[in-house]
Amino acid sequence: MASISLRRVALGTVAGGIVWGIWSTVINMVILKPQYATAQKAGFFLVTPRYPLFLPYWFILLFVLTYILTWAYVSVRNAFGPGPVTALRVGFLLGFMSGFPISLSLATWAPFSRTIPLWWMLDLWVGSILATFVSAWIYKEA
Repeated sequence: MASISLRRVALGTVAGGIVWGIWSTVINMVILKPQYATAQKAGFFLVTPRYPLFLPYWFILLFVLTYILTWAYVSVRNAFGPGPVTALRVGFLLGFMSGFPISLSLATWAPFSRTIPLWWMLDLWVGSILATFVSAWIYKEA
């Protein structure tokens, strides 16, 4: 078994985190922006965030999740083979775990539009797939 290249894990994490950050920004600042305004006017969302540093926290969280996804990919590549198929499987499965359950709950019980949790799910699920794919592409054995 080859040793894990910590440098490549870090590089993959940075690259994958950047891609996921771009994906998340498009979803939240372009696609969902009008939905957020409507939900705020209806009183379903706060106008000012409860955590003033939410945005930096969110992007840090995306990098932490990408780090976890990269480690998961590196950990299973010996069993399932290195490459894009394994990366897509890891991103698909872990992204589903992170995005689907809470979005299903919100779509069922929250008083705002189901469009918002749908896009939040896609942010986490597709973001996980993209981040894992990019980080796996950069990762090479030590």
